[in-house]
Order: sequence, then structure tokens, then C-alpha cells
Amino acid sequence: MPKPTPAANDDATETPIVGKGRATPTRAEREAANRRPLVANTKEARAAAKADLQARRERARIGMENGEDRYLPARDKGPQRRWVRDYVDAGWHVSEWVMAAMVGVIVLNLVPIPSVQVWSFIVLWGYILLAVVDMVLLSTRVKKKVAARFGPERRERGLGWYAAMRAMQMRFMRLPKPQVKRGQYPE
Repeated sequence: MPKPTPAANDDATETPIVGKGRATPTRAEREAANRRPLVANTKEARAAAKADLQARRERARIGMENGEDRYLPARDKGPQRRWVRDYVDAGWHVSEWVMAAMVGVIVLNLVPIPSVQVWSFIVLWGYILLAVVDMVLLSTRVKKKVAARFGPERRERGLGWYAAMRAMQMRFMRLPKPQVKRGQYPE
């Protein structure tokens, strides 16, 4: 057998490293390495977090306005609620002008003639009564149509109230925004 040369023997003569190859850190060193603020306190980090939050809120607001189910609150989610929204938004309702009538009464109360003030309140109460009747009729109509479309056993609770409350809001103030034009009733 040939004798090993000194160059080939160098690798074999080195002693292997035992352990991890470095000193164990002290407890104080480990705690110092783990210590960091819970909330980033640099100006750049705060500004980035604020911009990110603002962008997410804007995305959610636009999504809610457009009626995307992902961004809607629980009270507005689901196919039946979407159908009710479209049904209400397609029609004209007496109740959506209650707020405007109330503003008109406030203006008429500035007139210093007592008979104008009294009659404005009488007309307002008559209008409110008419709006309530319209809301009750809308509620029953919506319940019947939803039962016919989705089945009476699958109809969600509260759809009549949901329709009445949506009809009471002025069209431009509704959220989610109306997705249909007036007269464009869902099938």
C-alpha cells in the first residue's frame, strides 16, 4: 500500500468541531435580542401604517357603495337582501321624502303667521301617516314576492322592515348605493 502524502493527510488530521461552534448566549443577551417595541414608533412606520389603513378603508367604502358582499355589513349580505334592495331602489316611495317635508315644516315655522305654522304641522302629520301606510304596503309586497321567488320556507326574517327602512332613506343617501334605475324592477 502506498503511503499517504502529507497533503491528503491534512483533512484527516483536523479535529472535528464539537457543539454549535459558538458560545451560549447569556439570558440578558437573549432578552435584549428579543426586546422590540410592540408598535413601531418610527415616523416612517407610523406613516406607512396610516396610509395602509386609509387605503383599506377606502377600498372597503367603495366596495360597500358598489354592493360587494365582501364589504357589506351582516344586515345587508345575501341574495335576498340584494333582491329587496333592488326592488326598493326601482320604485318611487312616499316615505323617502319625509325628511324633505320636515325641513319644509321647519322653514314654514319661521313664518310668523300662526295658522301657517299649525297647518304645516297638520300637513306633515298627514304626510307621515301616508308614508307609514306606504311602508306597510311595501313590506307586505316584498314579503310575498320574496316568498314567491326564493320559497316561503327559505325567506329570511326582517325583510319587510329592511325594505321599509331603505325606502325611508332618500335615494342618494342609501348605502349600498342603488344598483338599478327607477322602474327597473328585479325579476
